[in-house]
Amino acid sequence: MAVLVERARPRVVREHRWAGWFAVGAVCFGAFMGQLDASIVTLTFPALQREFGEPLAAVQWVSLAYLLTLVGLLAAVGRIADAYGRKLTYGYGFGVFTLASVACGLAPTLTWLVIFRVVQALGAAMLQANSVALVVGSVRREKMRAALGVQAAAQALGLALGPAVGGLLVDTVGWRWVFLVNAPVGLAGLIAGRYLLPRTRERTPLGRFDGAGVALLATASTALLLAISGLSGLALPDWAVPALFGVGVVAAGGFVLRENSAASPILRLAVLRPPVVSLGLVGAMCGYLVLFGPLALLPQVPVAHGATGVVLTSLPAGFAVAAVAADRVLPARLGSRARIGAGAVVAALGCAVLAGVSGTWEVGVSLFAAGLGLGVFIPANNSAVMGAIPTRMSATGGGLVNMARGLGTALGVALVTLCLHAGGTGGRSLALVVLAAAAVLAAVTGLASPRAARTA
Repeated sequence: MAVLVERARPRVVREHRWAGWFAVGAVCFGAFMGQLDASIVTLTFPALQREFGEPLAAVQWVSLAYLLTLVGLLAAVGRIADAYGRKLTYGYGFGVFTLASVACGLAPTLTWLVIFRVVQALGAAMLQANSVALVVGSVRREKMRAALGVQAAAQALGLALGPAVGGLLVDTVGWRWVFLVNAPVGLAGLIAGRYLLPRTRERTPLGRFDGAGVALLATASTALLLAISGLSGLALPDWAVPALFGVGVVAAGGFVLRENSAASPILRLAVLRPPVVSLGLVGAMCGYLVLFGPLALLPQVPVAHGATGVVLTSLPAGFAVAAVAADRVLPARLGSRARIGAGAVVAALGCAVLAGVSGTWEVGVSLFAAGLGLGVFIPANNSAVMGAIPTRMSATGGGLVNMARGLGTALGVALVTLCLHAGGTGGRSLALVVLAAAAVLAAVTGLASPRAARTA
């Protein structure tokens, strides 16, 4: 069928000496839009609370429903893309994400908004499961870390513009335009993907689709985050929180057993055996937790007389600077292992300092420092993970990296909400201690993986 065929790039693009970087640029549209959406949505929480008369624990599901769907689908969509084509899946993802964004902007109730966010997450999964694989497959191996740094910088640009643009939109034309703003970026991404992305060269047959594995993974992640939300103030019966924790643990165990026995699992657990992959995915989850946690924290703890959006921009600004400049400034002999450790330590120090300051300038500098550390850590960590995964499974590997990102983002929102609910007046400090601890854990995972030092 024509709708399932990947179209070749125009010859003038395909034969150009910068063809690989054109493809990286096309992927950056999706990276930018995904992170713009992620950072903007947290700023709508107060407006959504006022309009729909719901507590923060309910409104946060505008983010969590999206993130849970994303986490549950990334590995499965990665497997489908490895079989049927990464460019094809990426293009359809842009279409679904853009249409769902418009639906979110027109949602009449909080319930419908959450439903449309689930559909939007389906499109995001089709984008994100393929983004890393498309970057890795478009440039030479020795350029992989630099290319992933450019992609990370596009993510950072979306994060950086999110607080400022989101705050402006919410304060002027209203929260609905936070979603509607995705439409023009999505249209540009569709056109860029069609003409700049390469067709898939290596494919892995799908076999029988592992629906049970997808269901178990979705059940585990949803139950565990629902339990955390229950502890954070979401109205649930007293018995529900321990029951949800139990369901989550059982579903997680069932997922592992299923993937070990399924003929065509969505996640071949053998991929996780190299320490650089398994520890790197834990590190990625912690890194994105630290990156997104402040975006959920500071709108709930206003600083600098309403300057929250501007202050928050300093975190992704530092991330963007380091992601782009690290390969040019840091010595080439400084391998991924050293960059992972150093970047995570700097991020931890930034969070630790943030716990003791409150002025606009001090908060901004601390966030910028944390962003610098994450901008060194995340591209090096992701490059190490992807370098250890076979090329024919690159979309599956990219799906795992982005699944770790989704989990980290979801935990950033959920744990910050939990700290604010449980910590009372000390909730801000408690949340920052948790973020600093996550950054330290990220450093430990990098330093504990000896193979990361030899990965480009």
